[in-house]
Amino acid sequence: MSKLDDQNRQLLQDAIRIWQAGVAAVTPRRLFQDLVRIERGDLVVGDSQTSLAGVRRLVVIGAGKASAAMAAEFERTIAPQLSALPQSISLTGWINCPQGADLDAVNSLPQVQYPANESQVLQDLPQEHTTTPAGITLFPARPIGVNQPTTLAVHGTNRILDLVGQCDDDDLVVCMLSGGGSALLVAPVEGITLSDKQRVAQIVAAAGGDIHQLNSIRRCLSSVKGGGLARACRAKRMLVLVLSDVLGDPLDVIASGPTLRSATCQPTVALQALDQLGLSNHPLLSACMHYLRSAQAAFPAERGPIPTLDLGCEVEHVILGNNADAVDAAGVKAVELGYRYVMQAARTSEGDVSSVAAMAAQATKQIAKDQNVDCWISGGEPTVTLPDTSGLGGRNQHLVLSVLKTLVGAGWPESGEFPRPIVFLSGGSDGEDGPTDAAGAYLDADIWNTAQRQGLDIDSYLRRADSYHFFEPVGGLLQTGPTGTNVCDLRIALAELGTDHRSAR
Repeated sequence: MSKLDDQNRQLLQDAIRIWQAGVAAVTPRRLFQDLVRIERGDLVVGDSQTSLAGVRRLVVIGAGKASAAMAAEFERTIAPQLSALPQSISLTGWINCPQGADLDAVNSLPQVQYPANESQVLQDLPQEHTTTPAGITLFPARPIGVNQPTTLAVHGTNRILDLVGQCDDDDLVVCMLSGGGSALLVAPVEGITLSDKQRVAQIVAAAGGDIHQLNSIRRCLSSVKGGGLARACRAKRMLVLVLSDVLGDPLDVIASGPTLRSATCQPTVALQALDQLGLSNHPLLSACMHYLRSAQAAFPAERGPIPTLDLGCEVEHVILGNNADAVDAAGVKAVELGYRYVMQAARTSEGDVSSVAAMAAQATKQIAKDQNVDCWISGGEPTVTLPDTSGLGGRNQHLVLSVLKTLVGAGWPESGEFPRPIVFLSGGSDGEDGPTDAAGAYLDADIWNTAQRQGLDIDSYLRRADSYHFFEPVGGLLQTGPTGTNVCDLRIALAELGTDHRSAR
């Protein structure tokens, strides 16, 4: 193996370690160990304190890519401490989660097995929701890599709604919300089918719609989103623990705001989003358009959101972690490995992947030349507009391929503009990048040399949005499996350490 090969391998290993450190910092295990406890009869979560006086039952509900691990860590942390309280408090609940959701973290909880045939599981499960399950049940409501609503998600959502609807004043509802919750909390309004909801999510995403646009539409087509879960709750109090996958942590957008009563449907806003994306006359969205226009006619914009019945549950939200926390932790790891870094964590929507790729390529080029900086760390979440006929990939894989195109166009790796070996990596913190089994991708000189030997053309793969099939044969996929968390994407660029910094290892 050549010296350059050794350098590239070390850089890649370090980039992965930095990325992993960022993700590990926002896993439920780390967060719940640091933030959650019972103290003097109160449930303490960070700076929040909730009295457990008079509470007889903790009802744990939730949905999202991290919700299973969140529930597991909550039970693992809190259950031993409940026995020290003067009153007996039981735990029960229901979590809608993806299949295979960080089973190492949740092996203490009962899990309903996910069969290949959805209709069969609905036949096997009890149809009358009159009793709650013993303990916290994890319900795999969708397969890995399929971030779309399913009939199983509808079933699980009904169980959750039944649970909170049967609560009373001596129950405390603890809701675990994380990214991916929108596809796992599914209760279509009358007149809208599950197929309608699946189509609108797919079409809006393919048109390059961001999470704000998509969720403004989702809220209007759902009876659980936009505060619907909070309005259905008959407990006196609900504590919502949030792992944020949306930049800036807007509670009305995370999982489409099911516990925020003010986040109700605004038909005019939803229709504007569809119009901005050029989808107002899309033939497959006719049912959704009819519903939204009817709602707009009944509740015009000047009258504000559609009025709803509020049962009076007092709701408090606590943000446990977000993308900025992951970026900060990645920086700590970079320093530990001897790198001098700069960081950038987006606070608002980043827009199209092409602009993010241009920024990332420029940053990578800069650290290759700058002897004072070896590492660039960035967090965010761009959008990708898909062609009519697309291949396989995700936004992170597409981003890395776009960065590769820009770097190669600038003469990398031979050009004197790149005096130090570099590596660039981008991965979704949830371990899922689009409908693939990869979290993202990475590039270095070895990856590019292999691609050249195989005759792979960057432009053709970008045009088809087929980045997975570019990186798969050259060994450039970042494959982690579901991580049990979800705080957007984390990107790392590294340049070979200067001679005077190698000893810092």
